Amino acid sequence: MLFRFLILAALVPLAACQTTTASAPEKASAASFEPLPFRGAASTAGFSTVVARVEPVAERECRRRTRGVNCDYKILVDDRPNQPSNAYQTVDKEGRPLIVFTKALLNEAQNGDEIAFVMGHEAAHHIEGHLQSTQTNAAVGALILSGLVAASGADPSLISNAVDVGAMLGSRTYSKQYELEADRLGTIIAHNAGFDPIRGAVFFQRIPDPGDAFLGTHPPNQDRIRIVHQTARGF
Repeated sequence: MLFRFLILAALVPLAACQTTTASAPEKASAASFEPLPFRGAASTAGFSTVVARVEPVAERECRRRTRGVNCDYKILVDDRPNQPSNAYQTVDKEGRPLIVFTKALLNEAQNGDEIAFVMGHEAAHHIEGHLQSTQTNAAVGALILSGLVAASGADPSLISNAVDVGAMLGSRTYSKQYELEADRLGTIIAHNAGFDPIRGAVFFQRIPDPGDAFLGTHPPNQDRIRIVHQTARGF
C-alpha cells in the first residue's frame, strides 16, 4: 500500500514555474507563426538586425560542433495573442531547427544584446541536442515508472497515469544542466556575433527566479548569470 500511495502522490500535478527560455515539448508548425519586425524596447538595434548577425554565427557553430545535423535555423515570432514572455527551440516536420520568440518577450527586452543572448541560448539547445535528449529521457522515465507500477498490480488507469508522470520526471532529469550548457554556448554565440552577452544576461535579473526547485526545469537565475560571466572571461 505504501508503494501505491507514493505513486498516487507523484500523480499530483506539480506547480509550473514561469520560464523565459525553454525548449518546447512538442513540434511546432511554421505555418503557425509570422515573422514580425521588432517593436520592443530594443528597436534601436532592430530585431531583424540581431537575427542577421546572430543566425550565421549560430549556423557556423552548429556545423563546426555537429555531424549530420540540420543547421539551417529559422527565426520566428509567435504573434498569437496572450502568449507569455518566452522563447524556445523546436524543429518543424522536416527537421529544420526553429527558434521562436513571443511578442511579449521582445517587448520586455531592453536592448539588442538581450535578444542576441536569448537567440544564442536557443540555438545552443539545438547544437547540444537537448531536445532529442529530453525526449529520450522522457521515454525512459515513462517506461521505468509504468513498469514499476504495473509490477505492483496496479489497474490500467494508474499505469497510464504513471506513463505521463514518468515521462515528466524523465524529461526533467537533466533540464537544469541543459539550460546551463545552453547559457555557456549561447554566450559564445552572442559574443562571436558582436554582442555583449554579459549585458544580455541582465535579462535574468528582471525575470522571476525559479530558485533551486526540486524537479524544476530551470536553474536559479544567479547560477545562469555566473556561468555567463565565467564563459565571458575566456574571451
